[in-house]
Amino acid sequence: MKKYRTPKVFVPGGMPKLTYVPREAINLEVSLRNAVENLHKLITVTGQTKSGKTVLVNTVLPRANVGENIWIDGGSVDSENDFWTSILHELGESSTFEQTNSASSTKSVEGEVQGGINVPLVADLKGKTQTGLSKGDTAGTAKKLELTPRTAALRALRDFDGSIIVDDFHYLDRDFQGSVIRALKPLIFEGLPVVLIAIPHRRYDAVKVEREMTGRIEDIEVPSWTGEELEQIARTGFPLLRIKLASGISKKLSSEAYGSPHLMQEFCQRLALREGVTETVRSGVTIYSVPEGLFRQVAEGTGKVIYDKLSKGPRQRSDRIQRELSQGGTADIYGVVLKALSVLSPGLETVDYEQLRSAIRQVLNEAPPQAHEVTRVLERIADIAANDEASTPVIDWEKDEQKLHITDPFFAFYLKWGAV
Repeated sequence: MKKYRTPKVFVPGGMPKLTYVPREAINLEVSLRNAVENLHKLITVTGQTKSGKTVLVNTVLPRANVGENIWIDGGSVDSENDFWTSILHELGESSTFEQTNSASSTKSVEGEVQGGINVPLVADLKGKTQTGLSKGDTAGTAKKLELTPRTAALRALRDFDGSIIVDDFHYLDRDFQGSVIRALKPLIFEGLPVVLIAIPHRRYDAVKVEREMTGRIEDIEVPSWTGEELEQIARTGFPLLRIKLASGISKKLSSEAYGSPHLMQEFCQRLALREGVTETVRSGVTIYSVPEGLFRQVAEGTGKVIYDKLSKGPRQRSDRIQRELSQGGTADIYGVVLKALSVLSPGLETVDYEQLRSAIRQVLNEAPPQAHEVTRVLERIADIAANDEASTPVIDWEKDEQKLHITDPFFAFYLKWGAV
């Protein structure tokens, strides 16, 4: 009997090799492979946080294939120089370029670069003010030129026969996004596969920051998982541990996962471990019900820290107005807004401002705060979420559109099970 360890069967947040579900009915892998092979377009893979975007791309373009695929994690890149330096590191290149000159042939490092990429190399040479290397240079000499990371990376990518993947692209600053896309655009048109992984309401950032990409973007949307797809994780994994589930349990787990395979993997792993199953059991185990407190335990371990940060606001203040709640007790305006979100269907990915206002009236036992007070709080909550250590803010407020996006199913899950 082959044994499997529970954390290897159910892998929340990782690459689940044993319980990977290809979602063949919607052809995501085929669509991504076709897009990569078709070339000449920027590829965006979009979907809610923890919906399996990264796992999908990693299956088609494995991160482990060093030399073939360059993966850049947007959440760990602080500046544009960091971005291009990371690419240079992956390519095994440096920003130092040796230029050899001879009497019979003089090489220029300015103007149009072979392959159609207009990269002004000379402008990026540190300490060099002339427009090019002149014919008067000494024959047979070699000069070391220091290029900026951007110029050196673009130069090295001309000969790269692989793909570039930028995970959490939405996390990069808007100006930073535009600069990266503009720099990579000529290489994309020449056939370099570039894949951007992002959350859906930022899907068209690429178009907004670089208008010339309009019509040259291949978008692959990763929809929220259906209950049937999520149940496949349980049906595949539990038999490997020799665990049988009573009727209705897998459906109960999937119904609480908010379309997230990450949450489903978490439920399954914790359910097995709560039964004392750390690896495949010899005699077999049957689970007849979902233990009381399982969902609350998951919620406490995932969303509480950021919820507490958001409910406190920019700083703890004793002079905030305490408002009377309809269910008893009081809360300041930050607590009121979060309680209103928990009253709404927490699985909503986008909440219109008027929906939120209605929910605020429902949770209060007094007149609601003024509209400008609520929008100010939403802006500050979004700022707090954006500055959190997580690579993707759990909440994002689009002021112009008057829409609040709940981008993290773990946070939505906490609003239901942990925000009491």
